[in-house]
Amino acid sequence: MNDKRLNKKETVKKIIVAIDGYSSNGKSTMAKELACKIGYAYIDTGAMYRAVTLYALRRGFLTERETSKTALEKVMCDIHISFRVNPLICITETYLNGENVEDEIRRMEVANRVSSIAALPFVRASLVKQQRRMGEERGLIMDGRDIGTVVFPDAELKIFVTATPEVRARRRLDELKAKGIPASMKEILENIKSRDYQDMTRDVSPLRKADDAIVLDNTEMTIPQQNEWLFEQYNRVTGHD
Repeated sequence: MNDKRLNKKETVKKIIVAIDGYSSNGKSTMAKELACKIGYAYIDTGAMYRAVTLYALRRGFLTERETSKTALEKVMCDIHISFRVNPLICITETYLNGENVEDEIRRMEVANRVSSIAALPFVRASLVKQQRRMGEERGLIMDGRDIGTVVFPDAELKIFVTATPEVRARRRLDELKAKGIPASMKEILENIKSRDYQDMTRDVSPLRKADDAIVLDNTEMTIPQQNEWLFEQYNRVTGHD
């Protein structure tokens, strides 16, 4: 039955699926799966902020004590972020000025600094403008912190994902281990709690649930279960019940 539904997708009005929530809670995993299944474009906005952070680190704009905001603002126009689907694994990968940085932006050095970069108004303004252009033709799944509240407040389907910090830390640790990236449970848990606080308390576009978003607590859900749940929500909104 699902195959018949998908074969008719060209006759269905394309929508925007906005998925917001805390870090390391499976947003990207479920978004990628749905995008691959229904043929939509997928954009990981968190990866965009990570790419800017990586750029700043490489240029020496970030130190342990401070961020050279003026220097970063001057070069924002030189930072070009794009996404390409790896056809071998049906996964969207992040490119910074033409370079595949998907693995590098997941390292703890970037994770520990990304919230401070994402809080900068000029960074958010630049990336939000790019994100809105990506969704002009609909048919898009985008995840992040402010997609349903700021980037696409008119999205047809809004999801807000949450899970306990401990479960999110374990998932993140397993993901890094699978990629051969060194990390510790303690370091990741501290990072997650710190990022939660920074994301929720920043002045510009703080993390919050959109009034019309559906909450998904996936603390005790498997990946297949959350993927099935999201697909059901998509079918409901597009009239495939």
